[in-house]
Amino acid sequence: MQIEVRHSVERSRFEAWSGDAHVGVLEYRLGEGRIAMTHTLVNPAYEGLGVGGALVRAALDDVRASRTEAVVPSCWFVRQWIQRNPEYRDLLHARPAAAK
Repeated sequence: MQIEVRHSVERSRFEAWSGDAHVGVLEYRLGEGRIAMTHTLVNPAYEGLGVGGALVRAALDDVRASRTEAVVPSCWFVRQWIQRNPEYRDLLHARPAAAK
């Protein structure tokens, strides 16, 4: 199955398509040099076929290319995907050290 990911800037999301079928979405919010990846949703008929991973990879590759935001993985799927793909950890927003 061929998956195409399109960035819908006006809707603040990445969309996954298989032919004419809309099969998934990764939503985000921009703010203060950060991109919070808030929600990933895959059509149940396409779960387990790599749609979610394709969405996350495309979104992170877009951030890497623009290098204007740091990633805040608010969505559990994005967090787990980055844990399994450490080559993307450099894009994460660094948390400030706790005050003592």
